[in-house]
Amino acid sequence: MNRHRLNCPVSLLAVLLAAALLTGCAGTQTINGEVNPDPYEETNRSFYKFNDALDRHIMIPVAENYVKAMPEPVRDSVTNFFDNLEYLNVILHSFLQGKLGQGLSDLTRFVVNSTVGVGGLFDVATPMGIKENDEDLGQTLAVWGVEPGAYLYIPFLGPYTARNSPDVASSYFANPFSYISTLYLLPVTFLNLINDRANLLEASEFVNEASIDPYAFTREAYLQQREYLIHDGNPPVDDIFDDELFDLDAEEEEEEEPKLIIK
Repeated sequence: MNRHRLNCPVSLLAVLLAAALLTGCAGTQTINGEVNPDPYEETNRSFYKFNDALDRHIMIPVAENYVKAMPEPVRDSVTNFFDNLEYLNVILHSFLQGKLGQGLSDLTRFVVNSTVGVGGLFDVATPMGIKENDEDLGQTLAVWGVEPGAYLYIPFLGPYTARNSPDVASSYFANPFSYISTLYLLPVTFLNLINDRANLLEASEFVNEASIDPYAFTREAYLQQREYLIHDGNPPVDDIFDDELFDLDAEEEEEEEPKLIIK
């Protein structure tokens, strides 16, 4: 499941969503005929630096202490609980994409984990063979023919595309915890945030150590993940890439073809 989505107060969501849509409405730009998915790179990089500083100085230290204090089985149950709540958004968009069989399976998964799994604390559906899926509003809009638009790096939330940014609101309103008192919502949201960050400690360390440009690495990884999800794990292969592979295979076959030597 996409774990970078967060539950936030409605006012903050409204501001961020409006900004994302206004920024992304111009869509992508072209450079020498090639589509540029990141026309606002300078602004995005500024937001990335802001998020990165916030992450390094606040989120990572808190998440590391959380890992030390909370046993892994407890953290797993916390993850399962919030995943189960967020799964209502998956169910909604499975049906909106016309995937009726998958939608019924997703609904069954939610009911099983919410009951037998003690409110979602335990994932008992997966061992039973009920597959976990990952659907959201961005994927639904893609199925309906909406173009991805510009790549956006949103403060506090992270990477999105203009097409996927409205899912911030969709996932919020589909989450039952969004309708409880703010007094309870804030600590629950904070726990979800810290638990999510703890689950990504190793991944973020890998990005920082293995990439020369973490911003570009994050962007490309995110865009590829979106394509993977939108096409249900079978993204189309670029025709040019196919041609290059074909030409390479042909050259290798010519080199390997035995030559008749006449003396």
